Amino acid sequence: MRYASLSECVRDLERNGHLVRISQPVDPYLEIAEIQRRAYEQKAPAILFEQVKGSAFPAVCNLFGTMERSHFIFRSTIDQVKKIVKLKADPTAVLKAPHKYLGTPFAAVKAFPMKSRFGAPILHGTTSMDQLPQVTSWPMDGGPYVTLPQVYSEDPHKPGAMNSNMGMYRIQMAGNEYEPNREIGLHYQIHRGIGVHHTHAGERGEPLKVSIFVGGPPAHTFAAVMPLPEGLSELMFAGLFAGRNFRYVRKNGHTLSSDADFCIVGTIDPKATKPEGPFGDHLGYYSLTHEFPVMKVDAVYHRKDAIWPFTVVGRPPQEDTSFGELIHEVTADMVPVSVPGLKAMHAVDAAGVHPLLLAIGNERYVPYREREPQELLTVANAVLGFGQASLAKYLIIAAHQDRPDLDIHDISGFLDHVLRRVDWRRDLHFQTKTTIDTLDYSGEGLNQGSKVVIAAAGSEKRDLATELPEHFRLPDGFGEPRFAQPGMLMIQAPPFENAQDARAQAEKLARSLDDMPGLEEIPLIVLVDDSAFAAAKLNNFLWVTFTRSNPSHDIYGVRSFTEFKHWGCAGPLVIDARIKPHHAPPLVEDPKVTQRVNEMCATGGPLHGIIE
Repeated sequence: MRYASLSECVRDLERNGHLVRISQPVDPYLEIAEIQRRAYEQKAPAILFEQVKGSAFPAVCNLFGTMERSHFIFRSTIDQVKKIVKLKADPTAVLKAPHKYLGTPFAAVKAFPMKSRFGAPILHGTTSMDQLPQVTSWPMDGGPYVTLPQVYSEDPHKPGAMNSNMGMYRIQMAGNEYEPNREIGLHYQIHRGIGVHHTHAGERGEPLKVSIFVGGPPAHTFAAVMPLPEGLSELMFAGLFAGRNFRYVRKNGHTLSSDADFCIVGTIDPKATKPEGPFGDHLGYYSLTHEFPVMKVDAVYHRKDAIWPFTVVGRPPQEDTSFGELIHEVTADMVPVSVPGLKAMHAVDAAGVHPLLLAIGNERYVPYREREPQELLTVANAVLGFGQASLAKYLIIAAHQDRPDLDIHDISGFLDHVLRRVDWRRDLHFQTKTTIDTLDYSGEGLNQGSKVVIAAAGSEKRDLATELPEHFRLPDGFGEPRFAQPGMLMIQAPPFENAQDARAQAEKLARSLDDMPGLEEIPLIVLVDDSAFAAAKLNNFLWVTFTRSNPSHDIYGVRSFTEFKHWGCAGPLVIDARIKPHHAPPLVEDPKVTQRVNEMCATGGPLHGIIE
């Protein structure tokens, strides 16, 4: 099925049992978002809300709520797209198995954007920002947001569809200091393609024209999240994945997606900003209020059968997890080609994506001696210079030659493999005073923090403990030790008050463990606020450890040392993953809204039998 519109997709999903309709009015303020979160968590169908309070437009959520449904939506095109990516990675593949690629040239024709010559569905009508579904996801959000936008811009130096960027950058529709219906907030993070266009507009002293597409064929939404290299248009990928050329039309100097459900057009003054946020984000915390570009709205277009698609982000996994899995699936063949020596990498969703990146690389530099990280460090440096992987905070890389069948998506097994081999005296490599993800508040300021590479290679050095040593003792203030998995010990520490006291506490703990026997099999200790929570399941460990620590400030060690500029430790590594005063608050639902949704799920309610 190749969809020409979102409404076609909705009808197809409904016919095949992947979507249900809710006719009762729902509140876009918190209520509709809580329904979406439950629908995703419980693997429910996509939901079409026919009546959204305050808007004449229906809304749909959970379209990508399961991988099964995502594959169903793209069932006609995903295999061809993977073949095209494989050919990009290895052009000789067609010579090895030409029969597998017979249809590929015809599929590639769909990649080129096409200008609509005889009208376009998007030009059916106009509306205003306040008439769109005002979806607000979390209690502290600064206002309603567009959560599945396709933000389109062209390079002012080289205008045209083939020199465009289309990314998914959140859009604040109202609130704060924005002039109602005339201004909206555009939040884009560092290392995003629109930033280049913004810079070029500033150099020319002219406003940047921006179009925000919402809806359209689902492939257009997916194309907006694809981490494509700078200079390669997302419109081409959208056409490939849709199996239908991306169609566009020009109107009053703006570019509109012909098949979108909505299109918000306007301009950005390169020097103008206004406060944007807070917003409950995908690390599981609020991103706070900061100055970001403000867009002057010129017009809001919509098609006749317009449907407002939305999602909710929060502590992973959420619906955007499906995007990540699809990206891994489609681009897997490109990874070894893009970074020499790299076999695989995995940005860990449960840790908030950028805070933790796992990688497997070659270690072949000195094959006649015991393996140690050498080529791995070359690969690691290349990874940290590769696209959005450069935002990784913790990069843990293992040698392919140590275990060729190591599965990078088996996170527990990967960590077990590394912890059995790592040598903390040698294998820690820090970058300080550098950039991290805009949404990560563990560092020293917005976009400011540190990174650490943990590179492990060679034979196993230890077994991993599942029980505490016989004479294990903790100093006053520390307690409740629990294993998250073998070799990884969570210890409950006093609440973090300030950096000076925290450092003294961590060093006190390290000294108390200095000569304690039996710690050889516990290579990792994490200081947390709630050890029962952190150890309860792997996802809790990943979320707490890697979203609440800044490597340069929060890594300590038993028998630590500094040798010239190199830091290491001879005993267990200690990570301070307590909540700090400068961290953003975690996301918590409104109990009154939770109760309302509970009532809607009860017998006789509109959601009964769909979610609980």
